[in-house]
Amino acid sequence: MSNERHLASTITALLSALLITLFIVACEPKEQGPPPEPKGMDVFVTFEGPWAIVPDPKDSNSVLAIAPKTKSHRPLGVVPADTALEAGIYDLAIPVHGERGKPEADKNILRADIDPQAVQLASGTRGERYVIRLPKPDAYLAETSYLSRISTKYPPDASEEKNYATAVALRYHTASKIGFQLSGTPDDGPAFKPLLLELNTPLIRFTIDPLEVHLHDDCYLHAREAFRDLVRLVRLKLYIDFAGPEECRKQDPQLLPAKKALLLNPLSIENTTTMQNDMQLRAAGFSGNILDTYVNSVARSSSKVGAAIYFFSSDTGGCKAPIILNNGG
Repeated sequence: MSNERHLASTITALLSALLITLFIVACEPKEQGPPPEPKGMDVFVTFEGPWAIVPDPKDSNSVLAIAPKTKSHRPLGVVPADTALEAGIYDLAIPVHGERGKPEADKNILRADIDPQAVQLASGTRGERYVIRLPKPDAYLAETSYLSRISTKYPPDASEEKNYATAVALRYHTASKIGFQLSGTPDDGPAFKPLLLELNTPLIRFTIDPLEVHLHDDCYLHAREAFRDLVRLVRLKLYIDFAGPEECRKQDPQLLPAKKALLLNPLSIENTTTMQNDMQLRAAGFSGNILDTYVNSVARSSSKVGAAIYFFSSDTGGCKAPIILNNGG
């Protein structure tokens, strides 16, 4: 009997000690562990100007953005790199992983069938084009759009008129702001030093603007010329037109020989002083619904480029020609 009482007493003591230990452990302050991993964020890479976006013939997980380099445009401006690019082939590294599916595409983006051979020929025209290689996005979004007419015949019929995207944002879902890098090879001049892009806001922008801003160009001669140069580059037979007087069509650069169009189109007169003083600010300009949620944070930025993005919108001077997206996505 005494042995049973002794065993019960021992068990009670052990249980009491265990409860006390558990209570002490529960009451001790816990060490702070590492912060939780971010769930990810959306990053937008916007192209504005005469661009065609096509599959990369060498990599099914990549796309190429191709634009003509002409005397009527400023050099290609890049934000947030705060730089301008000469004609060449460049790579934008974005921290996305795995196989890329078929992206969604906004219905207002102009679609066309661009032959892979035409892409290779365009890529090989040294000194006459920009090429940006980047991963296939999750979606193509229309950032800004403008009313125009597109057709394989000239002039396009009024029934062809609709809002076409003039700036397209490629959306990527990433887990980090780190790992964005721009590298590449200019066709001429010094080697291009790779740039690590610091994303204070989730925005990257490639902008090609006309040399001069003509607010009262009712004929949209520059947009016509830019679209002509783009479709020639990627071997498409397409024409653009805008609602307006018949007189505009008589001086349309799409129909005139190149030298005569240069004389008629005031946007083709190269103004190097304006380009040097104004290129950086205009390259930073943006507008549109996609980026509205980020404007306030950019406006508070102390950087020159951040201020330029907020105060200089490309609505007034940007190209009104639509961006072309290959039908394959």
